Formats: sequence, structure tokens, C-alpha cells
Amino acid sequence: MLFNVQHFCLHDGPGIRTTVFLKGCGLRCLWCCNPESQEPYAQLGLDQRRCTGCGECVAACPAGAVAMNTLGKAEIDRERCTNCGKCVSACLDDALTRYGTTRTVEDVFSEVLRDKRWYCAEGGVTVSGGEPLTQARFVKRLLELSREAGIGTCIETCGAASSEALSDMLPLLDFVLFDLKHMDAQAHHQLTHRPNQVILKNARLVAQSGVPVQFRMPLIPGRNDGSENLRATAQFLRENLGTRASIELMPYHRLAAGKYEALGCDYRLKDLPAAAPECIRSAQRTLEQHGVRCAISV
Repeated sequence: MLFNVQHFCLHDGPGIRTTVFLKGCGLRCLWCCNPESQEPYAQLGLDQRRCTGCGECVAACPAGAVAMNTLGKAEIDRERCTNCGKCVSACLDDALTRYGTTRTVEDVFSEVLRDKRWYCAEGGVTVSGGEPLTQARFVKRLLELSREAGIGTCIETCGAASSEALSDMLPLLDFVLFDLKHMDAQAHHQLTHRPNQVILKNARLVAQSGVPVQFRMPLIPGRNDGSENLRATAQFLRENLGTRASIELMPYHRLAAGKYEALGCDYRLKDLPAAAPECIRSAQRTLEQHGVRCAISV
């Protein structure tokens, strides 16, 4: 179950890459910038700003889940909606989107293979999400096919998955992107609805595997940008990577607000301002003062 395949990506691992985004994730991060990735099934998105009230979606819906509101805009009854996508096909204004498509690994690999001429020595395929390890069998086979074709391989993981599945995947990987959210277990649970013990175990597993890894951290104002958490993050990285310790900070932004609205979901950080430049630089300085190389995501 995928929600996107993105081509010519420059920030999802080394070189030029094709990024395959899988649906399904065990975390519910307050700041998640891809809310359409969380559930492991197809979902319907509605952008009412695009809707002109033509009513074609109402007629097309077999479950009677779409109706026009008093403003002449389409509305979705999420409890009745089966996410069949028939309203999406009928929409004349591109106001409706179906997030999620079931595809075979061979089909996805053929799309990755078409981009091979752009990868050169460093690039390749990155499997992201959601959490790609929730669909471990699919990912493993895609990595195997890519390796056989001489295509570089990478996964982007939050580590909230089976250690056995991750161990099984590591021999097939040329690079790992690993997101760390918070070092304190209780704070991590409050921010993501999951504790971090398994995540930190998997982070150590990757660090000790010999596979090149770039740890990253979403920098969320007032949530994980405090000096105590930054120091703990630096200590963890130094303990597991030594002089190779590095991290990439991904400053919080509010660009996902429209996706939450389209999905009918509550964006719990909708009033939180984007990370200020001085706060970003301060976090970078703290990490570097504690022996960790630190880059800022663009």
C-alpha cells in the first residue's frame, strides 16, 4: 500500500533518488508532515477550496457518504465512506484525492528501474513512509530486486518496528536514514503515542551494523529543542558512532496543515509557529559543542 512514488529526489539519501512512500506507521507524531502516511489503508482527501459544487461526487458515491453543505461545497461522512475512490474519478475540479494504492513489488520496481540512468554512482531507491518496516516483506523484495539491478538502496525509518525485520534488511542496504524524536521515554510517548525503547534499540543496531547511517531529528519548538534533550541526543550518538557522530536537524514547519484539513483530521500543532532561525542555530551549536557534527535540512 503506497501513497506516492517521487522521482529525482535530492534529500532522501545520497545522490539522485527515487523515493517510494509506503502507508502505515506505528507512531502518531504531533507534527507529522505526511498524515496521509499513518494509516495502512487508502484514505479520501477533500480540498474544499477547489470544490465548485458540481455535485458529480454525490452522484458517484455508492455509499451515500458525500453530500453538499449549505455553502454548496462537498462534505464527506467519514463513517460511511469506504474509500472506494469513485468520487475521485467523477470530480471535475481535482478537489478529491485518494491517498493509497495497492501495487505489486514488480510494478514498483519497474518504475524505479526506469530512473536508473539518473542515479549515477551515489543515487538509487529510497523506501520511506510512514514506516517502511511495517511492510517488511514488500520492502525486502524491492531491495533485493534493486541490488540485483545494481541500484543503490536506502530506507528512511523511525525505528518503531521489529528488530528482526530490520536485521533482515540491513545486508541489503547501502544507506539508512534514521529519525530520532526524543531521548526521554515519557516525553517520546507524549509526542508520538509510543515509547522509545525499541526505537533506541534499533538505532544502536543500525549504528553497529557498519551500514552508513544518517541520524536525523525533527526540531519542534518547545517539544524536543531543549538543551537537556539535545545533550542526551549528542551523548547517544557519540556512544554509538564515536567520531562519526552526526545528525541532521529538520526544522518544524506548518506546510502539512492542508493535508490534515483534507483528511478531516485534527492538526494538534496548527497554532505552533515554525522553528525560528535563532532557535535552529542554537540547537546546532549545542549539538556541535557536545561533539556531534550537525547539518540543517533545507
